[in-house]
Amino acid sequence: MEKKEKQGIDRRKFLGLSALGLTGLTILPSFTIKGMRIAPSDRVVMGFIGAGQQGLNDFRGFSSVPGVQIAAVCDVDSMKQVRFRKLVEAWQKEKGMVQRCDMYERYEDILERSDIDAVEIVTPDHWHALQTIHACKAGKDVYVQKPLSFTIQEALKMKDVADKTNRVVQVGSQQRSSAEFQKAIELVQNGSIGHIEKIYAKVGDPPKPLDLPEMAVPQNLNWNLWLGPLNDSNIHYHSDLCPPISLDPPKNEELWGAWRWYRETGNGFTADWGAHMFDIAQAAIGMDGSGPSEIIPKGYNGQEYLTFKYLTGVVMTEQPYLEDMPGSQGIKFIGTDGWIEVARGYIACSKPELIPPEIAGMRPRQMTREERQKMWEAMQKAAREGGGNAFEQRAGHMFNFIDSVRSRVDPIAPIEVGASTAIACCLGNIATELQRPVKWNPATNQFVDDQEAAGHRLNHYKYRNNYKL
Repeated sequence: MEKKEKQGIDRRKFLGLSALGLTGLTILPSFTIKGMRIAPSDRVVMGFIGAGQQGLNDFRGFSSVPGVQIAAVCDVDSMKQVRFRKLVEAWQKEKGMVQRCDMYERYEDILERSDIDAVEIVTPDHWHALQTIHACKAGKDVYVQKPLSFTIQEALKMKDVADKTNRVVQVGSQQRSSAEFQKAIELVQNGSIGHIEKIYAKVGDPPKPLDLPEMAVPQNLNWNLWLGPLNDSNIHYHSDLCPPISLDPPKNEELWGAWRWYRETGNGFTADWGAHMFDIAQAAIGMDGSGPSEIIPKGYNGQEYLTFKYLTGVVMTEQPYLEDMPGSQGIKFIGTDGWIEVARGYIACSKPELIPPEIAGMRPRQMTREERQKMWEAMQKAAREGGGNAFEQRAGHMFNFIDSVRSRVDPIAPIEVGASTAIACCLGNIATELQRPVKWNPATNQFVDDQEAAGHRLNHYKYRNNYKL
């Protein structure tokens, strides 16, 4: 694919545009470009870095985008390499393409290939920074899963490198490409419910200390490469961290990688769902590329919920957005003239006439224990059979990325957005672990007179061995 200089929306100008404006320009998938069929010269050849459950989900999304070819896969688990290759080659055969998907253990081997235009990075969060930075420097455009980074300084460095190398980077916060969330952003930004005073954004609990017993590392897994830059001596292999699969008989992962739930390896629900819900909240109130100025942890002086305060006066709390569904992830915007509730597949407003019936969806409800068990069994069955998560496989976000690769116009969730969202998530966990408020200057991206917070591992930690940010 011919590499062209980025044209269209300048990164600095982007932050002055509304999320709604970008949505209107970029979200609709195009099977043709300006009415013309996609020519061979417009093909986008991709390599996948990461072949776990999320990688399979994202493959199913990208494989539905016209003009996309997938040429290579990298994973530290050799069985997952083979599983991914078989899936890709079956798709290639069905589409009448040459059947070939090369397999690698080192992601650098993919980046060295001149025939690959873009990469999908779908590895554990602690690998996102190095792989994205190296991909950008290698001249590849990047679709990187959320949250953008493990630490604050990683997010800032990633943004800086993407800007300097002029690469297209889309963050996998795919709710930005969903109609219900786009409508919520639109209504907030056009003042439909007045001035926003409060936001309830339910995401879930912060990470906990690693408490899994050590297990023997399977031969098909390069555990040392999985660890990468992580330098905590308390981290040891357990199958929950990197869920195993089987090729004969075929058996997929039975759970999502639990690395995200532990402090040593992830940022808990704070980042896992915060990268979705905090992301939409900040977009709606014009905080893309910015962030909160004060973060107060749950329990501090009787504080009931983790709280984010913005210089505009808006207060966002990590609390249930539906009183009868305390565990359901979603958002409630409370303004001087009404409210808006939004979650996946659902949006409602105190002014019902503002919500198009076709996107209103069903209000979540409290499930019985039996219903929860059936849902869990269905999810496990889907994982075993390769069905994955239907919402994660929606291709609109992938269409948007590929359109941006071709047009050199910033995607709907560019790296500036991913960075400000990831930083907010890290700030929430830093305040929680310090058990006190922290103050942040979103203009300079620095803590305010707080060396302890600045020295926290989620601002930055010393990488292991020869790894360097």
